[in-house]
Amino acid sequence: MLKNFLSRLSSRQRFNLYLLLGINIFFFLVMLVFGGAGFVTAISFFLVIVVCIIAYYFFINKLSPTSKSREWTDAIAFAVVAATLIRTFFIEAYTIPTSSMEKSLLVGDFLFVSKINYGARTPITPISFPFAHNTLPVVGGKSYLDWFEMPYFRLPGFQKIKNNDVVVFNYPYEKDRPVDKKENYIKRCLAISGDSIEVVNQQVFINGIAAPNPPRMEYKYHVKTDGTGFNQKLIKELDITEGGAISESGDFEITLTKDSKAAMRKQYNVISIDSTIQEKGFFAEYIFPHHESITWNVDNFGPLYVPKAGDVIKLDTINYYLYQQNIKVYENNPTFEMKGAKFYNDGKEITTYTFKQNYYFMMGDNRHNSADSRFWGFVPEDHIVGKALFIWMSWDDAGNGMKKIRWNRLFHGIN
Repeated sequence: MLKNFLSRLSSRQRFNLYLLLGINIFFFLVMLVFGGAGFVTAISFFLVIVVCIIAYYFFINKLSPTSKSREWTDAIAFAVVAATLIRTFFIEAYTIPTSSMEKSLLVGDFLFVSKINYGARTPITPISFPFAHNTLPVVGGKSYLDWFEMPYFRLPGFQKIKNNDVVVFNYPYEKDRPVDKKENYIKRCLAISGDSIEVVNQQVFINGIAAPNPPRMEYKYHVKTDGTGFNQKLIKELDITEGGAISESGDFEITLTKDSKAAMRKQYNVISIDSTIQEKGFFAEYIFPHHESITWNVDNFGPLYVPKAGDVIKLDTINYYLYQQNIKVYENNPTFEMKGAKFYNDGKEITTYTFKQNYYFMMGDNRHNSADSRFWGFVPEDHIVGKALFIWMSWDDAGNGMKKIRWNRLFHGIN
């Protein structure tokens, strides 16, 4: 039967079939090795895709002989549709454009991000230019039509977001684009729905327990020397990519990991290395929730409760400042407001509010150079894109020739 089936396919169709089956095997291995899926889950997805591929040839192509032009047209159309479906529902490639996750992720890292771990989100703006996120290539302008939108819906996944997962999501504070066309951000999920998060002198606490720190996490430090500087060989060896001199008398402000800080202390010209902690009680107006009654900053933040679907909160002044963005924007209650000490929605006074979806608190591993939840608040569940799996390519613009490729990072898992 299989031999008869294959004999009725053209050479081009057989090539496409083998290619799709190869990609499917690749996804199966990725789910098992990097995605955290059990064997039963992974093989189930594998078999469903195989059935879809076979169904395509039986019911779409109908196995009828075609001309060469028609064969190529079918092949191109199939490739576009297949790639779009893969990017939308299974896996997509992303690149790291900024240093907010250094040194865990580097600028120039290319990642595969799984859509199926947490459940793929169906397109909210389905009419869009293939393979473009929100801007048309070359000519610029919107790559999508926003007059036709679909309601939010997420397919079942095989795991929930866990603490310390590295997650890609749409930037929630962006207001002029549909949810699925907002810019993509990547951060570490420190607090999941139902958690309470607090930062005390740079240490993160989840539900009162000190959270494990990423091994390559960075902070900014004040380094005082005897007046001399550091040679480029040392800077390269310690992989220092941010900071520099702040005075002519030997003062530097440098971003360091735990290991590079220890190595820097051993340098003959280093007198001291001091943390640049913003003390508790210091009010930073650019820090969420941007109100002078709540004096939080990047190094001393919270405690803050992260809502989950079904949670009921009592409305008071503090909760209004903390959760008004969730209630008004993310849960579509534009008339929600505070008048005096009372709260109204759709003109009716309310004393409590029940959240409709889960929320998450994201932070970058480069803790002093990351625009994250400390600055703009929560990430709603409908903004979640997927889980970062592994690095398939890493490109260093500062390198020369083959040294531009960071060979030690290829096919490197993300922790």
